[in-house]
Amino acid sequence: MLDFIYYPVSWILWFWHRVFGFALGKDNGLAWALAVVFLVFTLRLVLYWPFVKQVRTTRQMQELQPQIKELQRKYKNDRQKMAVEMQKLQKEHGFNPLMGCLPVLAQVPVFIGLYHVLRSFNRVGGMSGIGGFGSSGGMSAYQNANTPNYVFNADDVQSFLRARIFGAPISAAITTPKSQLEAFADYGGIPHVASMAAVAIPLMLIAGLATHFNARASVARQSPEAAANPQAAIMNKLALWVFPLGVVVGGPFLPIAILLYWVSNNIWTYAQQHLVFGRIEKEEEEKKQEALQRRAANAPKPGAKPVDPKKKPVDAPVVDAEVSEPSSNGTAKPANKAASANRSGGQGNRKRSGNRGRANQKRRR
Repeated sequence: MLDFIYYPVSWILWFWHRVFGFALGKDNGLAWALAVVFLVFTLRLVLYWPFVKQVRTTRQMQELQPQIKELQRKYKNDRQKMAVEMQKLQKEHGFNPLMGCLPVLAQVPVFIGLYHVLRSFNRVGGMSGIGGFGSSGGMSAYQNANTPNYVFNADDVQSFLRARIFGAPISAAITTPKSQLEAFADYGGIPHVASMAAVAIPLMLIAGLATHFNARASVARQSPEAAANPQAAIMNKLALWVFPLGVVVGGPFLPIAILLYWVSNNIWTYAQQHLVFGRIEKEEEEKKQEALQRRAANAPKPGAKPVDPKKKPVDAPVVDAEVSEPSSNGTAKPANKAASANRSGGQGNRKRSGNRGRANQKRRR
């Protein structure tokens, strides 16, 4: 039913087993464990850029919180109008909510595919995938060992049954029924529950702790406004406590290979978060510095009077100057009438004041 998932997962797992089997031996349990780990790394590498978009989308969502709250307040009685305005706001800022969910959603089918492919290495006593997907029916130990598993041939199936990590087959869980453990009888013997618990329990605890610390790192980067949101607060509590506890409680029912998947996936997530968030914060800091430098370059120098670019400059006062031009007979004459009038007026005033002075002297005599 979900062959479009099972076959790609099988091909990636097959490739990495060939790589590590060449170096460590095809029946080596570490080779198979590393194949599972690098299956996770391959998936996460493909989803790296969507993860970066998810981080940017989350930060953009936090920046838009004040505007979103304003729209919710303004259109609280008109949900249709609110939805239209929200879409308009998202479009203006290039915000795509689906990018925040894509990396998580893409991992779900891979998890289901890996779970089913690993369980299909042991089809003794009846087995079906998650939710009944891909039911394989019951087989005898001989039939199981000689039946291919998707892209893996019968020899690969037998190699997987021989593989052990500290005596525990990676396709078995602590709670695996004894009837299914019979598949390992001719390929290294039936494993003991104690050996499987010795491997599975530390992986369960590591997976739970890794899930918790990943969630804590994500919550610490949330803005105060986003963390104060009631829905976000509930999701934060689930991510911090319920999900890690679920891994630990559900660990006994999961194959060791799935626990390896969970641990390696959380390790990758933890490292990737620090890398991506650090890079984005560095970019934002560089943008702030550039803005400060532009502001400093446009600011007036110390001691200089700031100039308002909108204010028009005041025209300089016109100063009358007497400029002489040579006349036709060689004598200088005033260049303009105003200057000539001023000069003649001044001479007349001096003559009149002189005549009045002589008249006053005659009267005194």
